[in-house]
Amino acid sequence: MTVPDQSPKQLVVLGAGVIGLTIAYLATADLDDSFRVTIVARDMPEDMDSQAWASPFAGANWAPMPMGGIDPRVRRREQVTFEKFWDMIPTGLVKKLPSKVYSRSAAGASKLWWSDLVREFRILAPEEIPEPYVAGVAFCTVSVNPQEYIPWLSSELRARNVEFVRKHVRTLEELRPLVGVDGILVNASSLGRSRTLCCSLKYTRICSSQLQEFLAVKPDDKAMSAGADTYIIPRPGRSLVDTVLLGGTFEVGNWDTSIDMNVARAIFDRCSELAPSLRNSDQTKILAHNVGLRPAREGGPRVEAEIVQFPLRGENDPLVPWSTTSLKEGEMRVVHAYGFGGAGYQTSWGVAEDVMAIIKGMQGQ
Repeated sequence: MTVPDQSPKQLVVLGAGVIGLTIAYLATADLDDSFRVTIVARDMPEDMDSQAWASPFAGANWAPMPMGGIDPRVRRREQVTFEKFWDMIPTGLVKKLPSKVYSRSAAGASKLWWSDLVREFRILAPEEIPEPYVAGVAFCTVSVNPQEYIPWLSSELRARNVEFVRKHVRTLEELRPLVGVDGILVNASSLGRSRTLCCSLKYTRICSSQLQEFLAVKPDDKAMSAGADTYIIPRPGRSLVDTVLLGGTFEVGNWDTSIDMNVARAIFDRCSELAPSLRNSDQTKILAHNVGLRPAREGGPRVEAEIVQFPLRGENDPLVPWSTTSLKEGEMRVVHAYGFGGAGYQTSWGVAEDVMAIIKGMQGQ
């Protein structure tokens, strides 16, 4: 009788953003399979001031996005993540967020796909809606603070003996020694994906939208938004309380990460229309300006398996980056999980569940 192999299985996660860390968290919590997890990334959880990755600068609240009403897979990921965050409210890492969303159009408020996902949903009465808006809804959602949430995930993983390797990966072939013959690579490289060669000399096109916003102290703890570029998001905080994120911009194709004070003034003016109390300089203090990027994928997020054949070959064979393993034939099992744009945090736990299901399916093959 053959005894099943009970040794830990090698799992390498490329990317230390919220998606990669959450996948590693579920992998190390799995009771049915034992994984030896290594996280490889250029930017690490301690690099929270670096603009080279997206997670430190995200709004990191659950906010409705159109894809959830179109794709049932996205809807499920949204639901899973919302429920997980809601259950985490008592920890202090997640904040319950009474919210209002205003619209300049009166159509469709009663048919929103997410009305049964959030808590305490209701349509606003006319007297609750500020000019120049004509419609609105109220509900309770959640937010997290990346400056505390990402370090928390990191500390949990280090306590579970997850290894963190700082490396600028230019081609997946460089990771073959780490992944090994029987291991699996999770490609959660996000912004870095735009610079990482995957297979057959093809780059998956990552498009970015610029995100400019700023952090302020404001005692009111209600969230408000009016479109993708105007929002007020209160944040939880163990070290700094009563902070809100004021935003923002949504400029597709803009990779500029410099601060534009004219844009900042326009953001403040728009947010002040929603919450006039922001103009009270005795109560509102600006703490920091943030500029980041939302890494989306043309065609939508990618969550799927791929068997990558090595050496990487294509029509322009000499252009394949050389490495010590470039001439060795073989293959690598890869699970892709990237391209979520502004929905990384709010789909993270659902995406991690999907990735773990794919990994288990690959192990059974």
